[in-house]
Amino acid sequence: MSEEAPQFGNRRVREIYRRGMYDGEMPDFPTRFDEIREAAWENMDENARAYVHGGSGGEETFERNKDFSRYRIIPRMLRGVADRDLSVDLLGRTHAFPLMITPLGVQSLLHEEAELATTGACRELDVPFILSSLSSTSMEDAAEELGETPKWFQFYWSSDRDVARSFLDRAEDAGYDAIVLTVDAPTLGWRERLIERGYYPFLEGEGIANYLSDPAFRDRLDEPPEEDMEAAVDLFLEIFGDESLTWEDLSFVREHTDLPILIKGVLHPDDARLAIEHGADAIGVSTHGGRQVDGSISAIEALPAVAEEVDGEVPITFDSGVRRGSDAFKALALGADTVLLGRPFAYGLAMGGQAGVEWVLRNMLADLDLTMGLAGIDDVTAIDQSALRHERDL
Repeated sequence: MSEEAPQFGNRRVREIYRRGMYDGEMPDFPTRFDEIREAAWENMDENARAYVHGGSGGEETFERNKDFSRYRIIPRMLRGVADRDLSVDLLGRTHAFPLMITPLGVQSLLHEEAELATTGACRELDVPFILSSLSSTSMEDAAEELGETPKWFQFYWSSDRDVARSFLDRAEDAGYDAIVLTVDAPTLGWRERLIERGYYPFLEGEGIANYLSDPAFRDRLDEPPEEDMEAAVDLFLEIFGDESLTWEDLSFVREHTDLPILIKGVLHPDDARLAIEHGADAIGVSTHGGRQVDGSISAIEALPAVAEEVDGEVPITFDSGVRRGSDAFKALALGADTVLLGRPFAYGLAMGGQAGVEWVLRNMLADLDLTMGLAGIDDVTAIDQSALRHERDL
């Protein structure tokens, strides 16, 4: 367990109050999500805003993802919660907190230090990090920055099997602890904010550092990317994603890595069962932040049925719509083993680089810790559905 974990929330709020009352120091950054986003937007151009903020279509799913209000927490009293344990065991490692950074591509759009600022914050706080295949920083450089901090690699399955195999080999060699296979994006969704701007960052060579540094990818080029970036971008566009994949194709990933495999993007319980039957070591409930299928079920709506089907056979991660500690608490109660944080950390990055990400993470963890204690629970693994009530049952 992290040295900072016991009473993380109590110490966090006392620190902030003391600085304000004794030293007259106001916080460097805002606390509320909307104000963090506003501060971030001041540092972002319109293209970056469209890329990070936008969901697919009319953004119905993006908006509903954020609504956790149908589930109400039922606090219990006098339960002896002074020594709270936020640690969880996942895929062979102990994580200090039930919170991870979700894979988010092209972080160079948000801050000049890109993923290295985010990984720096994760290293400082011992918060596990998931690197996107579409990162602005190579998987090797990100792993070096993280050191011993738990790290997973998110794998977009290239239609070029040599490149796909190379990515898996590199992730294992670089010391990643698991492969996060995203299955809900064999192609990108209809993202109106980007389409109306005619903007696709990869055409500028942004977010493809793992491809440009990959030996199998470079072998496909007549000239190295340093001499002909346009040809490299064209090759990336040609091989990114594969809409022909089926569950049977998961054997390819299993054959080419010894790392645990998490299947991310599951919303239907039958798909959770198929994933397990085809060798998944974990399931990720996600709507891709509302960026793929507009009008789909929200992640929090999907979680209970998936958790019931999985029934503890493998761990479950959850993302999409988490903005506060109470959101994370509800997801854990409904069956998630850990929660992936997306847009809040992204806006923290744009707002203040590594310091901004640390600010968001410290506050999120403090909020979760206090919510857990005030609900009468001292061990995060003990959070279950008994801590909630659906509004229909009130």
